[in-house]
Amino acid sequence: MERLCLSCNKTIEGRIDKLFCSPYCKSSYHYIKNRNEKRTRFNIVNEQLKRNRNVLQHFHKAGKATIIQSELFNKGFDPNYFTNYWKNRKNDVYLFCYEYGFLSINESTKKKYLIIDWQEYMEK
Repeated sequence: MERLCLSCNKTIEGRIDKLFCSPYCKSSYHYIKNRNEKRTRFNIVNEQLKRNRNVLQHFHKAGKATIIQSELFNKGFDPNYFTNYWKNRKNDVYLFCYEYGFLSINESTKKKYLIIDWQEYMEK
């Protein structure tokens, strides 16, 4: 019995449980399938968390950074999406997106964010 690739309909050679003729066809098939499916709430939240982490990582250079709010927002950052929080002794609440934390601060009429790294002592 001849088996055909689910993506391009070419004959498949090799293992009997193989569904695609090449890694390219496998990737292409799943890309098209996922693109056509409705985005779930999980996907939307997960994409924003990844975007937030990438933006924080981009601006974070050495342990701590202060960035103007508009610069973060222009890159797609949304402070409403975070993975956890940490409160320091001054009761400042840092919101974290995985290993990068941010704190909203007002500095001379400009709204800014302080970006920090997650530290081991924050576990407690």
